[in-house]
Amino acid sequence: MAKRELTYVQKVERSISTTYRERLWTPFINAIKTYRLIEEGDRIAVCISGGKDSMLLAKLMQMLQRHSDCNFEIQFLVMDPGYNAENRAQIVKNAALLEIPIQIFDTNIFDVTYKTEKSPCYLCAKMRRGHLYRMAMDAGCNKIALGHHFSDVIETTVLGMFYGSQLQGMMPKLRSQNFEGMELIRPMYCIHEQDIIAWRNYNELEFIQCACRLTLNTVVNDDGSSNSKRKEIKELLKNLKKINPNIEKSIFNSIHAVCIETFPGYKANGEQHSFLEWFDENRNILD
Repeated sequence: MAKRELTYVQKVERSISTTYRERLWTPFINAIKTYRLIEEGDRIAVCISGGKDSMLLAKLMQMLQRHSDCNFEIQFLVMDPGYNAENRAQIVKNAALLEIPIQIFDTNIFDVTYKTEKSPCYLCAKMRRGHLYRMAMDAGCNKIALGHHFSDVIETTVLGMFYGSQLQGMMPKLRSQNFEGMELIRPMYCIHEQDIIAWRNYNELEFIQCACRLTLNTVVNDDGSSNSKRKEIKELLKNLKKINPNIEKSIFNSIHAVCIETFPGYKANGEQHSFLEWFDENRNILD
């Protein structure tokens, strides 16, 4: 009997379940179980920007829904903040290639942020999140899923320390403060970016990179970063890994084992606190 020829999308899915199983599928499932990201009856809006991370997330979620004993629904949302025709066409092409049934909705985010001189990136991120939550709610969803990965967690933590004067991690899930009943989840929380890039190259896929109108003339790297502070942190971590190959794992583990008693100050529920509040009452704490 002749061997059945696989379709392209079947080959892509097989690469996830076999070739890259330990690097993509296993950490994806581990994150979902460890942080209880998906529950029975959930309706999840998988938010697709068109880059490698969100497109892989969409395929992982699609495969999980197909094989999971947990019953949940998926809505694949693509928000167009003002992409040029080429980038939008690339997103549509990749969605068709990977057999992901997307729903595209238009916004004027790039038009608004392009005219803003003060903190355009912050405004863009805030507007994107707001539009996604609103569209997800309109679609009857109770969660939105974003494609942030392990490397984002590490870089964001270090960025916050070096340039934000704060020790703050990236949570695997959050409750929305502005949209009641909505949660944000990050199912790729334990997946390394280098493995996403390897999977993309293995399947000869081409995704859009940074499509922001403010950076159209900026050189974009293979991982999607540009000449920014994030790129600077990526390079720093890359060099540190030459000395300590486990540096990223150490950073990741450290934000899961914070010893609050050793910090002179911290924030909780938006309020600043000092160790002096409890110091005199805890004389048994040793130095």
